[in-house]
Amino acid sequence: MDDVVKTFPVRPSFEEDRNSKVTDSTSSTKNPAAAQQSEKTTLERPSREEAEAAVRTLLRWAGDNPDREGLLETPRRVVKAYEEFFRGYAESPDQVLSRVFEEVEGYNDLVLVRDIPFTSHCEHHVVPFIGKAHIAYYPTGGVVGLSKLARLVDVFAKRLQTQEAMTAQIAEAIETHLDPRGVAVLVEAEHMCMSMRGVLKQGSSTVTVQFSGVFQDDPAQQAHFYTLLRGAR
Repeated sequence: MDDVVKTFPVRPSFEEDRNSKVTDSTSSTKNPAAAQQSEKTTLERPSREEAEAAVRTLLRWAGDNPDREGLLETPRRVVKAYEEFFRGYAESPDQVLSRVFEEVEGYNDLVLVRDIPFTSHCEHHVVPFIGKAHIAYYPTGGVVGLSKLARLVDVFAKRLQTQEAMTAQIAEAIETHLDPRGVAVLVEAEHMCMSMRGVLKQGSSTVTVQFSGVFQDDPAQQAHFYTLLRGAR
């Protein structure tokens, strides 16, 4: 935990689903060219049949025969697996963090959930990175169910990701929906794009951290956060 690298990625928006389409009729009328360009850049989700055909193509490109017995069902299985791997696109932090419990007997100190396991996929190579997330916040008007923080991690982990962006997205969601006095998110993971390919360095881990509020302003709060992460293990 001592060699923490602080990153400040641009925070992607998490309000739009990958299948959503936003139309502005006023701007379309005023600027037909812009509307046409917007329509061209709107992504439409392929059918399941098209997705399975793409898997067959990749199998052939890899050098195998998708018509042999062992691979006949592979395209269907891969598409089904993708639905699970990337289900986060269909989920929203709004739903996960919508319920706040205010009857906490005046508790307003630190809430920390450590060692939340996750599996995500690198957006550069579509291979897994696996690790744990640690989330802390100082509540103001109430607290969220502890399991919701674990679910929030999966909302963003179950997408094509970079670790830096995922760390920032988790922190931003908590800031937006809970309005805490401060948020600390630390993510540590091993990336298969480093261990399975490329430089082939097994066992290396990447740590990213995002602070806001009192954690960002007060180094003593950061030290408190790291101390709690190291303690009682």
